[in-house]
Amino acid sequence: MTKLQGMIFDMDGLLFDTEWLYYQATQVVADEMGIPYSKDLYLAYVGVSDEEVWAAYHTRFDSEFGQDTVDRFIQSAFDRTVTMFRQGTAELKPGVHEILRFLDEQQIPRVLASSNQRAVIDTLLEAADLTAEFPTIVCFDDVTKAKPDPEIFEKAQQILDVPKESLVILEDSANGIHAAHRAGISVIMIPDLIAPTTIIEEKVLTILPSLTEVPEFLTKAYTV
Repeated sequence: MTKLQGMIFDMDGLLFDTEWLYYQATQVVADEMGIPYSKDLYLAYVGVSDEEVWAAYHTRFDSEFGQDTVDRFIQSAFDRTVTMFRQGTAELKPGVHEILRFLDEQQIPRVLASSNQRAVIDTLLEAADLTAEFPTIVCFDDVTKAKPDPEIFEKAQQILDVPKESLVILEDSANGIHAAHRAGISVIMIPDLIAPTTIIEEKVLTILPSLTEVPEFLTKAYTV
């Protein structure tokens, strides 16, 4: 059996129940401004960097509403979301403390690899009193290409400095799964808003209902 020597965590939708909050905040602002936004549109960009999502909004809405209005829409939705995060509205997903405790007990290092901005990551971790749990973070600010490009996971692997075959990534989104697969690192999917497709199922080590089940699976699949 391969020895597990490191863990890479996604954040939104995996550690924090943030995806629904992002959608709610954006929908409220869109409704106030008369912009035809929808849940389906939001779901189309789950797991994509903010920069790419915002560019897509401009492509979709600028011709009807103008660039300045779309800029205000994006900024207002962002500000509303961050305010919710600072207030501690983003709940932890089930099993977060269990998997962190397991890794501590086994002395397995971890890196947080999120397509989000560092300021937002810090806000969420601080609100949940998890800052000390993730001393190493790779984020939007550190890469030139977002998921599904493998760059963020390759950087995380370089930081951990362990062989790819001894690493496991925890992800919830399709773009994250594709990025892990392209990086050549095994990935466990914990689905959030979007159910896995057949293509995704072929690219993951396993699919588990929550982080709570991860320690048991790792104990059976790896030497820890």
